Amino acid sequence: MIQVGLTELDAVMAIAHRGTFRAAAIDLGLSTTALSHAIGKLEARLGVRLFNRTTRSVSLTNAGRIFIDRVGPALQDIHGALEDVRAQRDTPAGTIRINAAPFAAREILAPLILDFLRRYPDMRVDLVTEGRLVDIVADGFDLGVRVEHLVPSDMIAIPLGLPQRYAVVASPDYFQRHPKPLVPTDLLNHQCVRVRLPDGALFRWRFEKSGQTAQIDVDGPITLDEASLARTAALEGVGICCFLESNVRADIDAGRLIRVLEDWTPAFSGLCLYYPGRRHLSAGLKAFLAAARDHGRGARAR
Repeated sequence: MIQVGLTELDAVMAIAHRGTFRAAAIDLGLSTTALSHAIGKLEARLGVRLFNRTTRSVSLTNAGRIFIDRVGPALQDIHGALEDVRAQRDTPAGTIRINAAPFAAREILAPLILDFLRRYPDMRVDLVTEGRLVDIVADGFDLGVRVEHLVPSDMIAIPLGLPQRYAVVASPDYFQRHPKPLVPTDLLNHQCVRVRLPDGALFRWRFEKSGQTAQIDVDGPITLDEASLARTAALEGVGICCFLESNVRADIDAGRLIRVLEDWTPAFSGLCLYYPGRRHLSAGLKAFLAAARDHGRGARAR
């Protein structure tokens, strides 16, 4: 009889979900070499290859697809049973996996996650940040954090705080060379820093004031796909850029960036923590959700 451990099964599932040994190794807390050796030993015991490997990609073999289809559901049941038993502990323990947009992770790291870990020293949090919206159930996450309108309709959502706003900004140097825009359409006469969304589309700047709305497809010398890079470009005077206010609040307060069109950028729905309602909640997950609700109520009361 072939002996296979849960760690090896989890490794196969992680590689299948993440698409690379490196990403799966990070999720599992292993080195890429250790993960590759573990899969190699498993394949040797099974007598078949589960993955086709090249220098550029990893894909499931036919045997690997059968393995995922048959073992995947059973593995979820096993982990569910383990969580059921672990939930009987008086003190919450275990690991919570959270997928969040990068800016959302920055918003909740100190006031929610780190505070939670101080209160529950036996708990662990595995926080993964990525811009694209993922299926948290299929990718093995317990929770997701996104702006409210991006939360899937079949999920239970917990508001985490105050609404968000966009901030349209540029450096003082840029506005010494160019007049400030007074209405959104003035942006068509300016150099702007364009932003590419995770799905590949270009972000179109949206404005609203007194019932009027405008959506501007700005133009400029550079297109970026990461907020920190866009911030650097704005600080260097490349042009005007549109950020979530939280990303550049300190720069505005310090005078490094000047805000314009503020009356055209009303607040919109804020961040939510979300999770599938059908799954069993461990003691640790229940404790984290309670902490999230307390955090959300406190943030809205301020």
